[in-house]
Amino acid sequence: MKNSLLIKNGRIINPANSMDIISDMLIIDGKIEKIEKNIVNEYSIKEINAKGYVVSPGLIDIHVHFRDPGFTHKEDIISGALSAAAGGYTSVILMANTNPKIDSLESLKYVQEKSKLACINIFQEAALTYDFKENLVDMELLFKNGAVGFTNDGVPVMNTSLLKKAMIEAKRLGAIIALHEEDNNLISCHGVNDGKISNKMGLSGAPRVSEDVMVARDCMLALETGATIDIQHISSKNSVEIIKHLKSMGANIIAEVTPHHFTLTEDSVLEYGTLAKMNPPLRTLEDKERIIQGLQENTIEIIATDHAPHADFEKNVEFKKAPSGIIGLETALALTITELVKKEKLTLISALEKMTINPSKYYKLNRGDISVGNIADICIFDPNENYIVESFKSKSSNSPFLGKELYGKVKYTICSGNIVYSD
Repeated sequence: MKNSLLIKNGRIINPANSMDIISDMLIIDGKIEKIEKNIVNEYSIKEINAKGYVVSPGLIDIHVHFRDPGFTHKEDIISGALSAAAGGYTSVILMANTNPKIDSLESLKYVQEKSKLACINIFQEAALTYDFKENLVDMELLFKNGAVGFTNDGVPVMNTSLLKKAMIEAKRLGAIIALHEEDNNLISCHGVNDGKISNKMGLSGAPRVSEDVMVARDCMLALETGATIDIQHISSKNSVEIIKHLKSMGANIIAEVTPHHFTLTEDSVLEYGTLAKMNPPLRTLEDKERIIQGLQENTIEIIATDHAPHADFEKNVEFKKAPSGIIGLETALALTITELVKKEKLTLISALEKMTINPSKYYKLNRGDISVGNIADICIFDPNENYIVESFKSKSSNSPFLGKELYGKVKYTICSGNIVYSD
């Protein structure tokens, strides 16, 4: 039987139904056949002894950049998938800021066809506007052909009336619009918070308000139109408060945060230089603490990496000239365990909820739930194993976490019953 496995003695955690038990799991033909103790291997299929390990749904990332087409020296769909699998991810959603942008049926089909060769599930968001400019794409055509949402991530949508029109159409289609929230008119130098660190560097950075004003506008538009929006990579404590308030008023808002924004602060820019340059930037300790509180109170429902590969020669330049972003797929689970679970900020099941069933539920991916009968997308990891981050499966290595000691080692990643990564 193909795609069949027997996982023995694991701690099975399934946030979708609050399961947390020590048990066996039988996978037959890519689907979960049984979850019970002492399953006998009557089919002589491959066994994995998961004693001491957690068996969870495969992780799901709604915010990654695989740079394909157009920038494949940084990453491509195949290398990105290998990087994702090494981090325990079985499903990812790609952003549209490629070259060309994913703003046509042709470019969408290119990604869909190449993704068939990948070892994990690849989903694609379409651009919201043609070439990220002032004309809306054919949202209905792209959505009906498999785009899972719309985003101009990397470029904020500054035209308010255009965005309102897009939200009305997204509401009609039942689609999500994901939004990069920075008003570039308020930013002198991207990638560093406007504050004590930027002052030391002799720069005027990106102030908190550049994010806050966009979040406030877009949450109000969501309230007005009834559309569902995803506020991407939150960095500001004020934005957390705005989202919490607008949710209480009835707005349909999904909020995501990256591991680097709940782990690092603006001080990291002095230590790591361009490896700590990202948009929006790392901010203050107060911002980081409010973000963690936002995760605890479920104002922020999703942990997403914003995996952003760049070549060494691109990052190894003067701060102002370097591109923003870091890779994140291979360190996200470990950072979540190290910074949130081990420090008792979140329970393990709550952290996994934000990395599995929540992203699947909001984007209607039909993944993230390892109940009997479902597709066997699984991550097996040791939450107590510490290791040094030494290398990556990604084509790029632009990470401030290289050389760091973290807890939470991925042992196996299984997609549709196939082992696609093993430690």
